[in-house]
Amino acid sequence: MELRHIAGFVAVAEELHFGRAAARLNMAQPPLSQQVRGLERELGVRLFERNTRSVRLTPAGEGFLPHARQVLADADLARRAAVAGGSGEVGRVSIGFAGASSHEAIPKLTKAVRAAHPGIELRLQGQTYAGVALARVADRELDIGFVRLPARRSGVRTRVIQHERLVAALPSDHRLADEPDIEVADLAEEPFVAFPGTEGSSVRENMVRLALEAGFTPRIVQEAPDSYTILDLVAAGVGVTITVSSVQHIRRSGMVYRELRGDVPTIGSALAWREDNASAALHTVLRVAERVLPTPSSGEVRGLQPGLD
Repeated sequence: MELRHIAGFVAVAEELHFGRAAARLNMAQPPLSQQVRGLERELGVRLFERNTRSVRLTPAGEGFLPHARQVLADADLARRAAVAGGSGEVGRVSIGFAGASSHEAIPKLTKAVRAAHPGIELRLQGQTYAGVALARVADRELDIGFVRLPARRSGVRTRVIQHERLVAALPSDHRLADEPDIEVADLAEEPFVAFPGTEGSSVRENMVRLALEAGFTPRIVQEAPDSYTILDLVAAGVGVTITVSSVQHIRRSGMVYRELRGDVPTIGSALAWREDNASAALHTVLRVAERVLPTPSSGEVRGLQPGLD
């Protein structure tokens, strides 16, 4: 069945007059009559009882009419979805991120996309550490990944959305808890808690790198999958950790954050996507992200805030 034949049937069924239906469709009456007869032959039933004075639907025509209308409505919806999809208004975008460090960015982005482009479905995948997110973007398993720099993969572009400092988290009864800031070397004999070493956590990688530069290898006594659990373990006295400044919204009784003295590098948090990903929906989301998660100036670094002990 062709859509134009179904449209012709619906027009005649609604007008109950071949001349008016043909005028409505901007066509001559004879071709319309031929379309209806062809549709009847294909279906093997008569859809209309007609004579020189009247046209009326047969029981078969009455049964066919609501489904014919639905076919035309679905075809129109498909056409509009295709047009909207080409403009980036409809589609699906997958985003990988890793929990606490994205607690501000993810809600900002998702709310802005849903408000401006409700036809775009965001598929959020948490517990996707920076290294894993980068690899999955490179392998086309994710459209966007929240990563940390450096993020070098062939074909992957990045844009910085935040600069962060590395800070220490200590139990509140720790010997260094009353110091305003500490040296990384001061933690050489301490037990550490950290993200799993096999999950591509850039926070863990930076913690180990800082310790090695300070002359020791951190003794990791327990691993946990997210910042919330890691900081719970710190508050419980299991060990200390080095983390990023963006998690300081997590407040725990029995735990304090302390700045690290010396030449502690900042870490760029970024969005990553494949530059050859032609999805219009993806590029719409990236444009929204540029508005709600702008690239900060090099001097904007998220540091400690008062009252987070």
